[in-house]
Amino acid sequence: MKNKTNLEKKLKDCSDVVFRKLKIGPKYAYLIFIDGLVDTASLEFHAIHELYEYEGKDVTIATIEEQLVSIAEISKKTFIEDIVDEVVSGNTALVVDGINEAILFEANGFETRGITEPETESSIRGPREGFNENLATSIALLRRKLRTKNLKYLNRKVGTETQTKLVVAYLDGLASQELVDEVQRRLDRIEIDGVLESGYIEELIEDNPSSLFPQIQITERPDTVAANLLEGRVAILIDGTPFAMVMPVTFWQLFQASEDYYSRFYISIFLRWVRFIFLSVAIFLPAVYIALTTFHYEMIPTKLLFTFAASREAIPFPAFVEAILMELAFEALREAGVRLPKTIGQAVSILGALVIGTAAVEAGIVSAPMVIVVSLTGIASFTIPRFNVAISIRLLRFPMMILAAIFGLFGIIIGTVFLLTHLCKLRSFGVPYLAPLAPLSVNELKDVFIRTPWWAMEKRPKHIVANNMKRESVNLKPSPDTNDN
Repeated sequence: MKNKTNLEKKLKDCSDVVFRKLKIGPKYAYLIFIDGLVDTASLEFHAIHELYEYEGKDVTIATIEEQLVSIAEISKKTFIEDIVDEVVSGNTALVVDGINEAILFEANGFETRGITEPETESSIRGPREGFNENLATSIALLRRKLRTKNLKYLNRKVGTETQTKLVVAYLDGLASQELVDEVQRRLDRIEIDGVLESGYIEELIEDNPSSLFPQIQITERPDTVAANLLEGRVAILIDGTPFAMVMPVTFWQLFQASEDYYSRFYISIFLRWVRFIFLSVAIFLPAVYIALTTFHYEMIPTKLLFTFAASREAIPFPAFVEAILMELAFEALREAGVRLPKTIGQAVSILGALVIGTAAVEAGIVSAPMVIVVSLTGIASFTIPRFNVAISIRLLRFPMMILAAIFGLFGIIIGTVFLLTHLCKLRSFGVPYLAPLAPLSVNELKDVFIRTPWWAMEKRPKHIVANNMKRESVNLKPSPDTNDN
């Protein structure tokens, strides 16, 4: 059989490839699949058994497709290279002697992780399900949220060696066609040997790769992706990773948690302001402490100044060196806590922070106020709901501390102006990063610094959706009269 011989040449030295010989009526055939990627029980039940039992005088593609193989997903390929690609992707090929086409069917049986609560985006109120590494499962989870024919999936493969599957998801009629085309154009531009995680794609399609700020939202939650698709955004789901990408994204969106929309709006507004206040603390507190204790003593209340002076009396380093030492120690403890097994990681972090902090103060290496400043800064960075922007914020405090150590408060102002200018220049798939604040759109601010109640969110964000702005009907505000009806 020439087809089988050609396939054997292409798959030479691939010991995991199985060539299963069959006889279908008067003709010989081969089932070709990867051991470990195929559900052999399903293959036996839905294909092999019926093929063996066939006693007809002739075998055709139509006979196999319509009468013998009862697997849902069936396709046909003619070229050897296409057949090989399908086999190494986990599909099963059936080649029959005398037929110049191969029948391909999906009987995947690879073991995957179950659906569990997202570890990076836990919430008290909300769904407990998160994406996993299986693309089909992630697609199904999203489809369960959006049971509409308008939910479209566009298939792609990226990576010459990994052949990683991904899908571009969007809601037809809500997402602008320009945005969908732009996402596909950027994906089509990628030529790389392998894609093992969404981070590969993120760095290759974002607008400004040299920026510290993420321009694509990363999430494990199907409800978060569904909510973004309902606002006209586009998502990319990638096989082999539980993290989906959502674009475009704005700066304010990165500080919103899914739980904001499940709790009462008063609670959501309070929590958003807590995050914004502690965002400022995470960036500026160590820098402000350095500037005040180094250059601007007169701005500190007298009693507090005496306390600072007394605590720093035996410290041999300037405040800047103190801050750098403590910040680096904190980052090292955090990194160790993440890398170690969970059972001992938290213990190492807590004990390390207590022991090092206490010992450093008693040894006269750092002052007690500096330990408080660094601890408060670390806690503040953990209030940011998105881990990718939280890391960016943690890194920003270091240049701020350097500017404060050189120029005092004037240096912090210079750094802040530079930071705001950079944020104003950023774009995420053509959408201004600070929208709707810059450029200003007052009507769109109802879901930025505050979260208006659901009955007041009648329209979708204008800077994302060009058409079909209406989200809900008017006059949805509940009242005793309307509730009685």
